[in-house]
Amino acid sequence: MKSPRAQGLFANWDRLFQEPFRGITSDGQVIPDLYAPRPEGAPILAMIEAVNTLLVCMTPEQRKASCFPVGSQQWRRWQNTEFYVEDYGLRLDEVGEPLREAVMTVLRTSMSPHGYELSRDVMKLNRFLGDIVGGPVVLGEWSYIFCLFGSPSATEPWGWQLFGHHLVLNCFVLGAQMVLTPAFWGAEPSYADYGPFKGIRLFQDEERAGLTLMRSFSAEQQKRAIVAHSMMGGDLPEGRRHFADNLHLGGAFQDNRIVPYEGLKAAGLSALQRRDLMDLVEKYLAVLPEGSRRARIVEVERHLQDTHFCWIGGFSEDSPFYYRVQSPVTFIEFDHHAGVFLTNAEPAKFHVHTIVRTPNGNDYGFDLLRQHYETAPHHNQQHAQQQQAQHRHHHGDGNYNHHHGDDPSKV
Repeated sequence: MKSPRAQGLFANWDRLFQEPFRGITSDGQVIPDLYAPRPEGAPILAMIEAVNTLLVCMTPEQRKASCFPVGSQQWRRWQNTEFYVEDYGLRLDEVGEPLREAVMTVLRTSMSPHGYELSRDVMKLNRFLGDIVGGPVVLGEWSYIFCLFGSPSATEPWGWQLFGHHLVLNCFVLGAQMVLTPAFWGAEPSYADYGPFKGIRLFQDEERAGLTLMRSFSAEQQKRAIVAHSMMGGDLPEGRRHFADNLHLGGAFQDNRIVPYEGLKAAGLSALQRRDLMDLVEKYLAVLPEGSRRARIVEVERHLQDTHFCWIGGFSEDSPFYYRVQSPVTFIEFDHHAGVFLTNAEPAKFHVHTIVRTPNGNDYGFDLLRQHYETAPHHNQQHAQQQQAQHRHHHGDGNYNHHHGDDPSKV
């Protein structure tokens, strides 16, 4: 953290955090009425039981450090680097196995089996990287922070968060509805070829589905889809590549980023190509439990005509690439990166980052929470008090200082 580059990165993140949340948009204007509270079959009873079991295992000090009001801006503090700068949350490598397993049960009940396995494999590959470079204390299987927002309830809003290197999960719950964004899964390398985690290999489906779609296009369609042929330099627009995010636009603290639509619009695709596009999207929705997954598929299909797909890089078997799927209700990015701990100076297919967001104000379920506040009178006063507290927090001394929450039973 003494390096100028790290200090600049975190200072910019703090500046972005001070901005009131709006959500990722294509033009700076949030499209209204895209989301509505409705039962979608989320497994809330199992989730509530898992969180309550976790809370029983935690000490009062751990609960105080890890629990925040559901409307807290603390949701937005996540970051996906290996830097350990947080002074809050439940740090999994600093607690015993029973508490870690209780946190994992929360994840397991909140996601599909695939989503849970993907997340655990990301954690395991983080340790594999630590073993490769001789830094298992910094890059460990349990180098992650867990937080709880609100109190688990079948009717009131609440949620949880887990974040660390290459893994970020934000899970908001309202009734039988949930939002699991922003979400981030990555790995360097994306496979383990020896050691206790030998055989783990990630992101093949996301890579293959992207290539399948890109190769299905005609030459003219490919020309419209391609934003740049080069991942570094060449025809890549100046300033497009960032030293920390590479080609990602929806990374940490980019909650309000304006990302204009680029590439090929789905309205001009054939029926088969639209199917391939939905197949690609469903690779990312497969992390959700069944009811939530089906609801998101319907939501994406409703806006399929306004969905855009863009590509950077080549599309041969060996070419690294970036792609983005963007519509009023979804924002998906896939990116091959250069080495951070490994020695590849240019993007390569064994270092992958993926990001999923819900644009137009519903990351962290904030739009659903806003509607809940507006329609539930008993929340009006509480919401006003939280907004005042957040205002005081934002205008304090900043620089990664944190306001800890209360015991969730009192939130």
